[in-house]
Amino acid sequence: MVDVTSSPAADVEGLDFVGLAASTDFFGVPRIFERFVESLPRQEGTPAFVFNTFGAISGATLLSLSDIAEARGFDVLDGHSLRMPESYPRMIARGLAAANAPSQRRMDAFDAFTARLTSLAEDVSEGRRVEKRKLPGALLGSVLRSRPRTTARDDMGEKVVDTSACTGCGTCARNCPYGAIVLDGYPAFDMSTCFGCWRCYNRCPSRAIHVENVPSTAFYTGPSKVLRSKFAR
Repeated sequence: MVDVTSSPAADVEGLDFVGLAASTDFFGVPRIFERFVESLPRQEGTPAFVFNTFGAISGATLLSLSDIAEARGFDVLDGHSLRMPESYPRMIARGLAAANAPSQRRMDAFDAFTARLTSLAEDVSEGRRVEKRKLPGALLGSVLRSRPRTTARDDMGEKVVDTSACTGCGTCARNCPYGAIVLDGYPAFDMSTCFGCWRCYNRCPSRAIHVENVPSTAFYTGPSKVLRSKFAR
């Protein structure tokens, strides 16, 4: 497994079946994931599946994942979207954290998807013919496909550092997947390379990074014990 926020590339040579998974960024695929897939060696029909998580609306994420993968030469056989607790601070601030997601119904659908993947992996390994599954969300996805990847940055807006709270620990700079933060005593943000992922805001241990019209209590703290228990198998 490769974390695309910390690994610029991956070696998929020799793999029989590849999974490509991403979170949702304004109804689409985060720019860092697009870059990651573009960095992979050109494929010649390598079987693959796509998967995405989302908070409120999945939008075109799954379809975009499939398009990106197939443009790189993967043969996408199946895919699934799973609702998770919201990590987007503006939605959390509106009381839409969906802290109890995913529901049992969605977990059952996820279990069915993983069971299909097990069967697909066996078929691929044995060289048996497999049928491509139509991806869900085609109708809604076709409506919500055209957001530019800078939309999240524009929505986030200007970030301000509370110098009385900032400890200069560098957590924000180390965790920025786009390299958009430089620590010069206090964090300095390069908006030309920022894509509005909110990682700096969510991960600041002293809650020193502020965004207009978003309370500092709206951060996402990571998977809860309840959520972790749902995936403990």
